[in-house]
Amino acid sequence: MILAFLLVATVVHADTLAEVKSRGELRWGGDIQGGEPYVYEDPRTPGKLIGFEVEIADGIAGRLGVKAKFVQISWPNLVPGLERGDFDVAMNGLEVTAERRARLRLSRPYFIYSETLAVPRGASLRFLDLPGKRVGTLNQTYAYELLRGLRVEPTLYDGVQEPYLDLAAGRLDAVLLDDIIADRYGCTMAALECLRGEGALGAYVLAMRKGDATLAAAVDSALDDLRRTGELRAILERWHLWNARQEGPAPALAAQALAKRPFDAEQLRLFAQGALVTLWLSVVSFAIAMALGVLLAVARVFGGRVVAGAAAVYVEVFRGTPVLLQLYVLYFALAPVLRLDAFEAAILGLGLNYAAYEAEIYRGALLALPRGQTEAANALGLSRVQTLRHVLLPQALRLALPPMTNDFVALLKDSSVVSVITVVELTKRMTIAGVDLNDWVIPGLACAALYFAMSFPLAQLARMLERRLQRDSHPRPA
Repeated sequence: MILAFLLVATVVHADTLAEVKSRGELRWGGDIQGGEPYVYEDPRTPGKLIGFEVEIADGIAGRLGVKAKFVQISWPNLVPGLERGDFDVAMNGLEVTAERRARLRLSRPYFIYSETLAVPRGASLRFLDLPGKRVGTLNQTYAYELLRGLRVEPTLYDGVQEPYLDLAAGRLDAVLLDDIIADRYGCTMAALECLRGEGALGAYVLAMRKGDATLAAAVDSALDDLRRTGELRAILERWHLWNARQEGPAPALAAQALAKRPFDAEQLRLFAQGALVTLWLSVVSFAIAMALGVLLAVARVFGGRVVAGAAAVYVEVFRGTPVLLQLYVLYFALAPVLRLDAFEAAILGLGLNYAAYEAEIYRGALLALPRGQTEAANALGLSRVQTLRHVLLPQALRLALPPMTNDFVALLKDSSVVSVITVVELTKRMTIAGVDLNDWVIPGLACAALYFAMSFPLAQLARMLERRLQRDSHPRPA
């Protein structure tokens, strides 16, 4: 059943326009994470969505005789969600690209933008100098296609502010994004300089499924009326987006569609590389977690009130907050005082997070040891440190081995979250391949197979250790 679900690439509708009118709603997909001025929550009225695209969607829906209904979906899943039938149209800074023209039915443009190159202030870098440089952008964008056309392998982000933060922190050489984004999130930063006119022009459109010809015609008619009556201009002026480009013709594509790539030996090599990154990241992070976890466990069991209390606070804070939030704080929020590259931040973040879980495992193992072990060590004249090192910790770690192995398997899979700070591990490699190949089935199966190949032997090891310890705990009488 799961495989059958994955193989469903599109949803066929006999007449989507008729469905929209029957339903009384035009469902449009977008991602609130895109922020101002696209679609975002009104800071004065939480829960209320505002943005220039919200107003355009309302204008189009009103001309169709229905209401607009926003459907939240992450940006990378915008086009797949449309094809799957999660909503009727996609509109969230969706740019015209050759691949989208072939795959979807695109409306007339409602906004013309210019790509803007942001560089550190005083840098002599220009657009044609980008090959060989570390350049940030968003995935599935026209800027991404332009960079790939220059033979630049860009650093991909999910949010619009993060690449400029990395550029200001010296982790990137440049950022290429639409001027509507650059003006709000990059050009306002004192450390950065925006080079206007360095990139090509592009257009924002609504996207519909290939078979939705009647809906597409109705949407185009609504956009024409928005433009003819001046309502579109009024919306753009209200959001400080109107300029002379909006009265000109739609720009032609400056970059050709990249040739469709098969899932070949090169892709396998990239996936293997991603798997190695995942494995190395997990091993080093878990080593940090084990070392710190032992210290925290000892502090909680044998430390004084202050030391034990501080260790307990650490454990509860790191177990009680999402690892994703911890990575953001470590990588972005602390960048002015703690400048780490993405891989260092990923290792440290996962290590600090899992140390809290390991500490509780080791603490439970220490408390499970018979009190007589400590009394016997004291009788032999061992100090507290010697008792811990030679008597208690070896036995506690032996008891903790099976859950430790299970935790390592969990860390191996949780390492996928580090893609938010631009580490290209196995899951991120799968999403990049899914977009480049326009196919999520084969990359998804390859990703799952590699995770299984790494985690299954560890799971078997955990079960073997559990059986071994059970036998050792209940020896047969001679």
